[in-house]
Amino acid sequence: MKRSHTALLVVALIVLVSAIFIFIPISFAANNVTINYRNVTVHTYVNITNSKPDVLGVIIYDSSNSSINNITLSAGSMKSITCNASVRDWNGFNDIIHVNATLYYSLNQSTDPDDNNTHYTNSSCTLNTSTGAYNGVYSCVFNILYYANNGTWRCNVTAKDAYSNPNSTGSNSNTTYFYPVYALNVTDGIDYGNIAVEEYSYDRSANITNFGNMGINVNVEGYGVNRSDNLAMNCSISGSISVENERFSTTVGTPFGSKMPLSSASQTIPGLAMPKQTLSSTQIINATYWQLYIPPNPAGNCTGFIIFSAGTS
Repeated sequence: MKRSHTALLVVALIVLVSAIFIFIPISFAANNVTINYRNVTVHTYVNITNSKPDVLGVIIYDSSNSSINNITLSAGSMKSITCNASVRDWNGFNDIIHVNATLYYSLNQSTDPDDNNTHYTNSSCTLNTSTGAYNGVYSCVFNILYYANNGTWRCNVTAKDAYSNPNSTGSNSNTTYFYPVYALNVTDGIDYGNIAVEEYSYDRSANITNFGNMGINVNVEGYGVNRSDNLAMNCSISGSISVENERFSTTVGTPFGSKMPLSSASQTIPGLAMPKQTLSSTQIINATYWQLYIPPNPAGNCTGFIIFSAGTS
């Protein structure tokens, strides 16, 4: 009897184990999972609390004419130049706390200190227009002095949003070109005063200022009524003064005979090469000294013209 019960118990266990092995694969197959667990797919989640602003594009132009992209500076004064930047922030463009820009000579760096020759900064660019909830166009205006270097300049625009991370900024840049400017300014008028015939005037000075962004030579040309008429002056009562009777020098007190005669053809004043200005407090000014001889025949009030022109140095 004991042997019979034992055999029955063994048979029952075999049946039970077989049922388990049959049941398990069917259960896992119903759930599309293999017995080895080789692949398991899970969902992932994140909430982005801040998006970095993007400067999508920069356009540079003459503030007085938005169609002019390369720049001719204003002789002896300032030229207003605008950098427009399209800025996007997926938190809304109102999340942007400031936009700033640097306009600098291409051989320099955006991080260099300001210098009227090579580097300008605008720390408060203004919102010009908004285009939807996320985009705004910002204007950065620079007042560029006449002696800023000619050549390629770059405008770099940076946008910062309200997020505290100092790296939460975006930037972009574009280039423009400053043309060479050869320009000068001269003392307004040379008045020789009262002179009798066959007498000489005293020296009269005419100061010349370099008003461009290039070094220059100075050329002069004289006429009485019309260019190339070989006159220095035409007189109201009678006669005229021929052009060689008006002379100039760069040294005060030079005798009339040693001065250079004026001509109706353009000529360069010797030794008067003028570099461009580099310091805001120091204009480049050179003096010239003029003298007039009155020949025997003219009478009355006499007037004439001298053309001062800037040439390449």
